[in-house]
Amino acid sequence: MSMPGRTFALFVSDLHLQASHPRTADAFFAFLAGRAIHAERLYLLGDIFEYWAGDDDLAEPFHQQVIAAIRAVSDAGTAVYWLAGNRDFLVGPGFAEAAGLSLLEEPHVITAGGKRIALVHGDAQCTADLKYMAFRAQVRDREWQQHFLGMPLAQRKAVIAGLREGSREAQAGKSYEIMDVAPEAVKALFDATQASVIIHGHTHRPALHDTGGRLRYVLPDWELDTEPRRGGWIALDAEGTLSRHAVQPFRGLTG
Repeated sequence: MSMPGRTFALFVSDLHLQASHPRTADAFFAFLAGRAIHAERLYLLGDIFEYWAGDDDLAEPFHQQVIAAIRAVSDAGTAVYWLAGNRDFLVGPGFAEAAGLSLLEEPHVITAGGKRIALVHGDAQCTADLKYMAFRAQVRDREWQQHFLGMPLAQRKAVIAGLREGSREAQAGKSYEIMDVAPEAVKALFDATQASVIIHGHTHRPALHDTGGRLRYVLPDWELDTEPRRGGWIALDAEGTLSRHAVQPFRGLTG
């Protein structure tokens, strides 16, 4: 049962945290300490890190800073949940234990105020991008992951750096329509989960889409180190009301 006056859940994604972007990290830490710590649940819906090479990289100082900030929220009584993105799908039980969070499989469905809400990162619904979907199937394969994680950490990071560069080059030649979620994939997700709301990130195109009374909320990415500065989250109360909020110095938005 939700506590009166307490936010039921917060949803955030696509922070792409990295040591070279300290303002973005600081904004996330402020969000955790000022907002998430007062919520019943916090859902991290993918691409929280710019990349994750494996749980044997936990000791890296920046990673320790992020882990400590999330752990403080968990220790304060907020239930924290992690759903993998396309950048940090190698996060495993070692990270989960250190940060005090639970790993989720997608789609994950929650209920608030009688409303069923489906949570995904969003990349699995970008079905028009055939090359990406083939790549996603490869790297999400358990045998591929076991082989990759068997490489030395430095080698894995070198491979990831190459993949990130290749991804930037590939995206430069793709249309927004190809990189966005496909309507038929969204419909299939609504039908499969029997949800009336979907919340996802990935596309970096925050919006609220109404398709026949079924609502799809798209989370923003976070970027406070370069212009234009942006970021935000979605809040859910126990009655099922959803609201948008923007990272300071932006004003809160509703919708």
